[in-house]
Amino acid sequence: MTNLPQISGRQIVNALKKIGYEKDRQRGSHIVLRQIYEPHRRQVVPDHKIVAKGTLRSIIKQCGLTVEEFVNIL
Repeated sequence: MTNLPQISGRQIVNALKKIGYEKDRQRGSHIVLRQIYEPHRRQVVPDHKIVAKGTLRSIIKQCGLTVEEFVNIL
């Protein structure tokens, strides 16, 4: 099992852009991404310097990835 890296919200957004998400909008410190191929699938990423491990794990799971796949995308 791969350990989760300590990364920022912007780094998560850049990684998700590589797998087909694009920035839809931002309100305050939350960036809303939408998947290009499925327009109703959205993902919210906090724009923090370091995203909490539980939040990061939840984002990875909601995107249908494993931790290893996500680390490889980074």
